Amino acid sequence: MRRNSVEIVEHFWREVWQLKNPDAIDDLVTEDFAITSGGVEINTREAFKKWVAAFLSSINDFKFEVIESFQNEEGDRVASRWRVTGRNNGFMGTEPTQLPIDMTGTAVWHVREDGLLQHNWVERNSHEVHRSLTKKP
Repeated sequence: MRRNSVEIVEHFWREVWQLKNPDAIDDLVTEDFAITSGGVEINTREAFKKWVAAFLSSINDFKFEVIESFQNEEGDRVASRWRVTGRNNGFMGTEPTQLPIDMTGTAVWHVREDGLLQHNWVERNSHEVHRSLTKKP
């Protein structure tokens, strides 16, 4: 029977990003988990948890919305489009101006047969967001 990997990924989105709980990562990803975001790879579950916590702390009133998710026939890959909104609290090293943030992105996940997440490749419109937070009035 084919597994529903979309449910696995959307459970991750809910537990980690929507409930703002990096500790949920312990039960959802492999120990050697990797995320590749903006061409930078972050390796290990612990490093990923720290990255998530820092990301969450850089956006006040953080909200995460899943726009859509779908999986390949084998069920080992899931693609998701998502949206993050909130207010700048130092996102991407900028001054915490509380300016609005509205960022969209796409994530491609590798889901292992046991249901744990192995790798996440992320593309997001961070350049446009950074530009909106640093432009001079």
